Amino acid sequence: MATFEDNLGGRLPLLSPDQLNSDQKKLYSQLQDTMVPWAKKSGFQAATFDDRLVGPFNALLRSPVIGKALMAVTAAEGKETALIERVRQVVILTVGAAWQAAYELYAHVAVGRQAGFDEATVQALAAGQKPAALTHDEGVAYDLTHRLATTHQVDAGLYEQAVVTFGEKGVVDLIYLAGHYMTISGLLNTFAVPAPAAAAPAV
Repeated sequence: MATFEDNLGGRLPLLSPDQLNSDQKKLYSQLQDTMVPWAKKSGFQAATFDDRLVGPFNALLRSPVIGKALMAVTAAEGKETALIERVRQVVILTVGAAWQAAYELYAHVAVGRQAGFDEATVQALAAGQKPAALTHDEGVAYDLTHRLATTHQVDAGLYEQAVVTFGEKGVVDLIYLAGHYMTISGLLNTFAVPAPAAAAPAV
């Protein structure tokens, strides 16, 4: 019998562990060991009750070797970035809002709360608005990310402000992060992956 969780893959059926080939099993095990526990800790769902992966992770299993490489970029960014966590979440939520990526916003509203943002701030970011409560650095991160995600250009004044704020490495790291979540948002939107709350039956 189908459950609402069967809809969490959007246009892609959720893959069960027993359906996976060798390369898919390697990526699946990595995601189960890293991303699924992180999601639980952060307050969002990355797997079903019967251990099928949801969100972008189900899509990554369709191209597991490249998916594994993408997860290596994720790990390197998290370890080596010059950006503090709150700035990172501003970047991610700003990208998610520009792309209107439902699952991404669902997940990173939760992560943003964990990073210390109040509810009004995360909801404003998810709605594509610049919250008044952002710090100077967070505001510059929002401006740069929003400009990149919506106009794909950065004017000289904003560029100089970003370099003064984050340094050249920090600006490169910000672009790496924004681009990574543009890829994730592209996967989510192409396959119409919903937020779990939207797929759940009304009560």
